[in-house]
Amino acid sequence: MKITDIESKIFEIQLKEPVRTAIGQISVGNTVIVKISTDSGICGLGEGAPTPFVTGDTAKSIQIAITTLKEHLIGMDTLAIEAIHQRMNDCLAYNTSAKAAIDIALHDICAKNAGLPLYRYLGGTNGHVVTDKTIGIGTPEKMAEDAVKAVEQGFEFIKVKTGLSLEDDLLAIELIRKAVGPKIHIKVDANQGWSVKQAIEAIERMRSYDVSFVEQPVSVHDEDGLKQVKESVTLPIMADESCFSPYDALRLIKHRAIDMINIKLMKSGGLFPAIQMANIAEVAGIPCMIGCMMESAIGIAAAVALAAARSNIMYADLDGLLFTKKHPDIRSTIGPIGAEYQLSEESGIGVHVNY
Repeated sequence: MKITDIESKIFEIQLKEPVRTAIGQISVGNTVIVKISTDSGICGLGEGAPTPFVTGDTAKSIQIAITTLKEHLIGMDTLAIEAIHQRMNDCLAYNTSAKAAIDIALHDICAKNAGLPLYRYLGGTNGHVVTDKTIGIGTPEKMAEDAVKAVEQGFEFIKVKTGLSLEDDLLAIELIRKAVGPKIHIKVDANQGWSVKQAIEAIERMRSYDVSFVEQPVSVHDEDGLKQVKESVTLPIMADESCFSPYDALRLIKHRAIDMINIKLMKSGGLFPAIQMANIAEVAGIPCMIGCMMESAIGIAAAVALAAARSNIMYADLDGLLFTKKHPDIRSTIGPIGAEYQLSEESGIGVHVNY
């Protein structure tokens, strides 16, 4: 199957309410949906979701990058995904969200061609994935209220955003633990908001609240600081913004700077490099989580399929659809029912768009 056309269109994604983190607030969003056509008649859908303060992308820059890549990909075999990634990387550095959009659409085509749902095409056997629910930064009291609501909705894993005020962070975790009880798993994500000293202090004080692990405690630029935090605390340390690619994963693991990795398709450039990251981590005995940006159902469906297919992806932070309003032109066969995704057996990614 040869690529005959690559189209892209910006879709507006509306949030139910803003989500605040230590490195930025998401209030409104656009996403870029890609459609790849082939000479066999099979078409695939992909998505590039911009998060400027993480990937450096905007919807417009993603669309421009896709137009640039299109010139070099027309005529290539859609099954040759590794060769397509090599071509994309040769043509354009970085631009991971644009590459992710093309990669996801290619996997949609390949799975449809095989007559399999994407999670089974990737090697999975169980289309059941449990996600956490993110608690954005607010007053500690409001964060505790939000955590209780999440538990009432059926979530057993909650992810708490921190990193703006050390004392507020600690108070929020204390109030959340008291509010949700001892059986709920609490993850903490500082989004680079702490110094090394603050991180060590905060994490050691959080131990008494039975926190499962801490994500990206210090700046992406401070790899030595990340390692120092890891060596100084007893809770596992996860890399997020520090780990975009398989090369980042290998470097951080060799440097003994982390205990876990958060894989996101918009950071990695799609499913193909995300699987490489998971493989590297698995060989090193490093568990992974798969996360998301503010994608539509397309990006989330691809990430859920990968989570269902890889045993080393032990955690899912795929609650993006819970924060966005349903788009009238995007119809998905999957969707979270409380904390759970149950993937359909429809071939491909299982999402349809009025394009």
